[in-house]
Amino acid sequence: MSRINLDPLLTFPDGSHLVISTQCSAGGDFSCALYSVVVEKDDRVAFQVISNHFAASTCLSAQEYAYSYALRLYPSSGEMMKKPPYLIWSGPRSTFP
Repeated sequence: MSRINLDPLLTFPDGSHLVISTQCSAGGDFSCALYSVVVEKDDRVAFQVISNHFAASTCLSAQEYAYSYALRLYPSSGEMMKKPPYLIWSGPRSTFP
């Protein structure tokens, strides 16, 4: 996978976050992963993989699979959870004509 973006889905009462990363391979396929993120007092960030490899041929499909899984994990937070679409990094802009 070439690049990763993180987009927050939910902030928990303890201040930790549920985030999603959307990745695009060089072949054009997409996959998503869910992470629990904790920002420490000294600004260090700790990531824990919740799930990964929600793969699909389209970005939105991969994100919808991951969102559905997040809803199953945290059903009481469904109304607060951000819905797709999420960020995807399209790559650097070429400086060549």
